[in-house]
Amino acid sequence: MLVSNSKIGNQIANTLRFLAADGVEKANSGHPGMPMGMADCAYVLWSKFLRFNPEDANWIGRDRFVLSAGHGSMLLYALLHLYGFDMSMDDLKNFRQWGSKTAGHPEYGEAPGIETTTGPLGQGFATGVGMALASKIFSVRFGRELFSRQRIYGIVSDGDLMEGVASEAASLAGHLQLGNIVYIYDDNHISIEGSTNLTFSESVSKRFESYGWQVIEIDGHNHAEIESALKTGIAEAGKPTLIKARTHIGYGAPGKVDTAGVHGAPLGAEEIRAAKENLGWPEDKSFYVPDEVRTEVKKRIAVLKEDYNKWMKEYQSAKASAPETFKALDSDWIKTQIDTLAAELNSSIPAESAATRKLSGAVMQKIAEYLPLFIGGSADLAPSTGTYLKAFDSIQANRFEGRNLHFGIREHAMGAILNGMALYGGIIPFGATFMQFADYMRPAIRLAALMGIRVIYVLTHDSIFLGEDGPTHQPVEHLASLRAIPNLTVIRPADAGEVAGAWIVALRNQTGPTALILTRQGVPVIDKGKNFGIEEVAKGGYIIEDCNKPDLILCASGSEVGLAIEVKKLLAEKGKKIRVVSMPSLELFMQQDADYRQQVLPENVPVVVIEAARLMGWGDLVRGPLLKIGVENFGKSAPAKILKEQFGFTPEAVVEKISRFI
Repeated sequence: MLVSNSKIGNQIANTLRFLAADGVEKANSGHPGMPMGMADCAYVLWSKFLRFNPEDANWIGRDRFVLSAGHGSMLLYALLHLYGFDMSMDDLKNFRQWGSKTAGHPEYGEAPGIETTTGPLGQGFATGVGMALASKIFSVRFGRELFSRQRIYGIVSDGDLMEGVASEAASLAGHLQLGNIVYIYDDNHISIEGSTNLTFSESVSKRFESYGWQVIEIDGHNHAEIESALKTGIAEAGKPTLIKARTHIGYGAPGKVDTAGVHGAPLGAEEIRAAKENLGWPEDKSFYVPDEVRTEVKKRIAVLKEDYNKWMKEYQSAKASAPETFKALDSDWIKTQIDTLAAELNSSIPAESAATRKLSGAVMQKIAEYLPLFIGGSADLAPSTGTYLKAFDSIQANRFEGRNLHFGIREHAMGAILNGMALYGGIIPFGATFMQFADYMRPAIRLAALMGIRVIYVLTHDSIFLGEDGPTHQPVEHLASLRAIPNLTVIRPADAGEVAGAWIVALRNQTGPTALILTRQGVPVIDKGKNFGIEEVAKGGYIIEDCNKPDLILCASGSEVGLAIEVKKLLAEKGKKIRVVSMPSLELFMQQDADYRQQVLPENVPVVVIEAARLMGWGDLVRGPLLKIGVENFGKSAPAKILKEQFGFTPEAVVEKISRFI
């Protein structure tokens, strides 16, 4: 198992290996096997190829390193510490503890150099594809001389490659010929339950070759082979590269190497001592970094800083020669553009009765005029979701000038790729599908919310009233399910004005993703009075029809706001005083101060919520008497008119339920 590597190479690799093992041991929790097995590959990549600057960790021209096998997080933390990032030895010793930068799996934003949150397997793989796509887009917009050298590197595991999201993303990466991807596959033959041959017998090499990838097979502990493979991967411009590195999980640990026991549990005091003895490491030292390792790493950082300084000069020169182009990267300019766009949209709200998906599509065309890096696409549903940017071309292999992405029927990969594009920086990505199929990309949506990044989801065909396609395509539980994700802003607009306002909220939201929930069927124009402005949507809920001392409040979102207004008319004929509230976003409404919420929904007035969905969560919003009129079972295949009658979403049926409630 031992190979002939340079002395300093082995020292750096062993430093990484035992920093990781010691961190897991001290925490009495974690995954030492993968870091010990991949330390050699990590050493060669970071010491000879990866371009970064620890003093400017967010430098846009840097390479990206994605640890898709996030369970091996101590390897990343050890690398960040050794290579000069803001990761102290105390941070390593505080692995998996409350308030630590060094969480059990890497968490974006906790420390510089953590490019994305990983842990759910396959997500990092697909997120890296999004970063690579963003890099290609930047290359054609801002200069190949600046971005053609940029690479997206990653370490991926057996588990990553078993997950379907990785297959979806790998297929699209091969189709787009993303030659700026170089992933190292930790082929250690072990998963939690034992040998991977229990479940995983395919030829990974042939599979990836069929996707259009270059595949290189090496000994993952031989530094010369690792270096040669990385050079070959970097040189291949027309295909992404998978380096299949045969490694030994728990490398060096004599009693646990190549066993499932070293995957997710500390080595134990005796085994870690034996491993250090086996690899010629001081047995009596923990968290040990030899002086010669520090010296060697500093030399590498100095070389990288020279490269960084040269790049920054080239960047400033390019920016000076094309200031209009580079405005797209100026956050102040982007803010001004969004404000100007909001004013234009507010002054020209169309009095059009149409599906909100159609109204959204019209707003998107205008957004594209204002924001050059507003880029996205759909999961093969652009005609149905209204999300194609008509003035711009499609993005295809070797044609990255366009603004329209075709993700194919790959919702899960789409969600993760959007995350990668957002994390790369600069791009405002959007992705569209039918609301029902948000389930296919939910893990990626959740990670976007966890990371607090700006991604916009356009989810159309939002209720049973999409009609004849039937219950397989009719969302029922999805609205409540999306609202349940922390830090995801869900907006279900009722008409053109609210659609415009929803888009402005989404564009301004830089601390989390936004889901726009849109109808297939037409909705009426809502008369909100001359004082309405699209900024009202940012409040989450607001009064659209009022009276003095209401007997009852009708609260609705989306297509049911028009229904609520019709219900008010019938109740008014019965002598009832009714307030109508449009509630496009529960999350935004709950962010308002208590006085405003009480003004809109006073506790002493009964509230009727009307929404064509399961109504979990409304009880948190309404503290007084509450009647919920929603959909508590799956839909049916029928025209929308019939469904409204059968499910009780006609004005007469709603009035009858309210009469019983009163």
